[in-house]
Amino acid sequence: MKALLPNIWEWSWYSEEKQLNFNGHLLTVGEHRILVDPPPMTASDIAFARQGSPVDYIILTNRDHAREANQLRNEFHCTVMAPELDAVEMSLSIDKTFKDAELLPGGIWVVQLAHQKSPGESALFLQQGKGVLIVGDAIIGHPAGALRLLPPGKYGDIGQAREGLRRLLKYNFNSLIVGDGASLMAEAKPILEQALAET
Repeated sequence: MKALLPNIWEWSWYSEEKQLNFNGHLLTVGEHRILVDPPPMTASDIAFARQGSPVDYIILTNRDHAREANQLRNEFHCTVMAPELDAVEMSLSIDKTFKDAELLPGGIWVVQLAHQKSPGESALFLQQGKGVLIVGDAIIGHPAGALRLLPPGKYGDIGQAREGLRRLLKYNFNSLIVGDGASLMAEAKPILEQALAET
């Protein structure tokens, strides 16, 4: 478990298939402690997450990031939340669903992204520091220091997908935390702008 920003930590599980780190994030926001898109946790990760107040929520950004949510819900006795549009297609039971522009516990804003791999794909926006965006499958941090979209075959229409992602540029953020690959802690917005401008 490594600190990324004040009150935001990351742990990773390497996917041999994708040749990428799958990342989970632990947020301490207000009175809440939240796990986002959790991959497998080691015993030391779990011990770290148990320090301080209890983990009370797991937030999933899309239907394919259930990952270890069910096991960790049992471990921490917490509530699992997922996008309403994706929850119906998920194999695990979802305790609460959320919609676009909803304010989640801890002051986290939902930013739903149109024309992505799944209908409910959502980013999470925190007005912390210079602004933080957390994405699931919307953007991949690869290679380190750069951002890219998923392979074109993952979308119905990659042009529409790119347009859907431009919504992120309306937010003021400096850090972009990714579920897959390497996160960007500073100057992330111009890098995302460049990634979305490429044809």
